[in-house]
Amino acid sequence: MGNLKFIIFSCLLCSTVYARHDYPDFICGNNHFDIRFPFALEGQNFQNSGYPGFTLKCSNKGRVILSLPGAGDFYVRDIDYLTQQIQLYDPSNCLPKRLFNFNTYSPSSPFKAVSHRKYTFLTCSTNSVSSLFNVIGCLSNSTTSTLATSSTSLASQMTSLYNCSIMNTSSVPVSWTSQYETDFSTDLNNDLVLTWDEPNCQECEAKQGVCGFRNATSGEIQCFDSPGTGSNRGLQIAKFIALTLLIPAITCALGVSCYICLDYSRYSRAMAAVRNTAAAIQNATNRTTVAPQPAVTAGLDDSTIESYTKVVLGESRRVPGPNQMTCPICLAEYNPKETVKSIPECEHCFHAECIGEWLKINGTCPVCRNNPSPAHFSSL
Repeated sequence: MGNLKFIIFSCLLCSTVYARHDYPDFICGNNHFDIRFPFALEGQNFQNSGYPGFTLKCSNKGRVILSLPGAGDFYVRDIDYLTQQIQLYDPSNCLPKRLFNFNTYSPSSPFKAVSHRKYTFLTCSTNSVSSLFNVIGCLSNSTTSTLATSSTSLASQMTSLYNCSIMNTSSVPVSWTSQYETDFSTDLNNDLVLTWDEPNCQECEAKQGVCGFRNATSGEIQCFDSPGTGSNRGLQIAKFIALTLLIPAITCALGVSCYICLDYSRYSRAMAAVRNTAAAIQNATNRTTVAPQPAVTAGLDDSTIESYTKVVLGESRRVPGPNQMTCPICLAEYNPKETVKSIPECEHCFHAECIGEWLKINGTCPVCRNNPSPAHFSSL
């Protein structure tokens, strides 16, 4: 018993040495990006693990949420710690509506836009412009269409030639750098990219270090060695002692496990013989059996499939919601002007033709296997 206590103490000592400067990674759903310093997750806060203003929330569906003062909640699609940029998208998939009066210069927010550009938003008759220009789909309907342009001359021509009305002229945060735009923009529904200056951990990230507070009271930022990459002599000694003590313990545990497995195997064979005998007696007394009918997975009817939300992709090929740039069914990349269809609730998107054929024979989402609920119609 004394040896066992000593082994456990050594393991705990080794873990303590490893974790001295190891800031935690927070978990929310199955997102592909890490949540770590300077960010922290609400409800999972460890002491001094997050920088002020960098608190994130986790939704019931496993979506990471960033709340911007004066701008509301946005879903997080990605975080790049090396460039210190965070990629956001609108939970309602209508970012242009949020950009009308968007302001990232709140003194309580550490985030700012990569760049700004002045856009004029116009409303026009759908019959006059829908087939001629790129409209903002989530702000348009069967009678009125919304367009946006950074060209003041084009906005003036639209008011005189097509009787359009100017809704708003705003300085909009953008992440692209093109300086020439003569047509109506289809990129405003792309993700919103923001950046931060403080804390500056770019040099630490480039060295693959761990950025964090120097101690619990100073608030000063320091770059620590990642676990396994430092040159601390004490850490190497602790690892050697832990391995020396654990190898005999693991060998003993394997021996005990093998004995238990052999004993269980003998018991399983004996019980199998008993079950076979009982089955033979049962078959002798009852020769007729009814074969179970295979379960049938029914697909969805055409009207239900057709009611799901369709989106026509712009030149950026950005797909709304938590989706990648390829169709999960045919594995082909999305192209501009293609139509994708979104399944309600889970919001996974696919080529309209691919998901239509799939749902006719299988009534579940190909990605998460959930049964789609009745279609949700977006109010335009």
